[in-house]
Amino acid sequence: MTGTSGGPTLLGVDVLMVATMLSAVAAFAVMLAVYAATTVKDPMAKRVKALNERREQLKAGIAASTSRRRAKLVQKNETTDRIRSLLGSLKVLQDEQLKVVQAKLVQAGIRSKDMAVAIIFGRLVTPIVLGGFVAFMIYGVDYFPEWGAIKKYGAVAGALVLSYKAPDIWLKNKVTKRSHEIRKGLPDALDLLVICAEAGLTVDAAFQRVAKELGKAYPELGDEFALTAIELSFLTDRRQAFENLALRVDLEAVKGVVTTMIQTEKYGTPLASALRVLSAEFRNERMMRAEEKAARLPAIMTVPLILFILPVLFIVILGPAACDISDAFAGGNI
Repeated sequence: MTGTSGGPTLLGVDVLMVATMLSAVAAFAVMLAVYAATTVKDPMAKRVKALNERREQLKAGIAASTSRRRAKLVQKNETTDRIRSLLGSLKVLQDEQLKVVQAKLVQAGIRSKDMAVAIIFGRLVTPIVLGGFVAFMIYGVDYFPEWGAIKKYGAVAGALVLSYKAPDIWLKNKVTKRSHEIRKGLPDALDLLVICAEAGLTVDAAFQRVAKELGKAYPELGDEFALTAIELSFLTDRRQAFENLALRVDLEAVKGVVTTMIQTEKYGTPLASALRVLSAEFRNERMMRAEEKAARLPAIMTVPLILFILPVLFIVILGPAACDISDAFAGGNI
């Protein structure tokens, strides 16, 4: 190492500068973690408040509680009606297609039916905007002059297809994430339902209790159970409330629970024993999925091990020796 050097270097990189930058990143990460831990909010508070407001509205037979909310609702409906009329004039809005999108929105936890029209409108507008922008940048501005004709055509076609599928991909991603979160909490919810049933609570009270107890750990599951409890309290046909739960959640396990609840309501079979069997099955299924992921872990960890862990290990092991060799050569040149 020469005397004019400001600090130790490794492979031409200033070690002190890298250490300072890493320390700054670590300090920022610690501050961000402390801020996130001290500003945790109850994820179920807003959901429970909205559900309670909806229940009061259904009991009172009104659609909105304040004039401001009514004005906002009217304005939103006017915008939706304009979009609906535009899509209808273009012959791209079908009732069957609208029902499918509304069902997916409900499974994603989005209660507004107006979003279905927005999703279909996004399928029409997004390819025009994004695809037109890509085509303008490639053919109009010639932003990539080194690209050939086939590559340019592939980029424009890919942008059009991707932009057309973007709303559906976003919606499917939300449905998948929500279903995964509900699947994780379903065995615990069934155990609590068994306890509530053995304690003598009614079905709607049991669902309400489970939603309250599991709302913080599993907000999505608590939301669905709370809505089911509300529907059980005011719907004339209790079977419809259970069927609505099966429609709102895209899981075969929930459909099995709904079938069990309907059978117990219809034939008077013991609810606790049936739910206990379902809970055991779901726990075994969750254990099997965990074992399957653990079995795939060695193959999955091979690529990160080669790309990230082994180079760092080599640097830690060979770094001091490389520094000593560099200092020896630098001392010999002085």
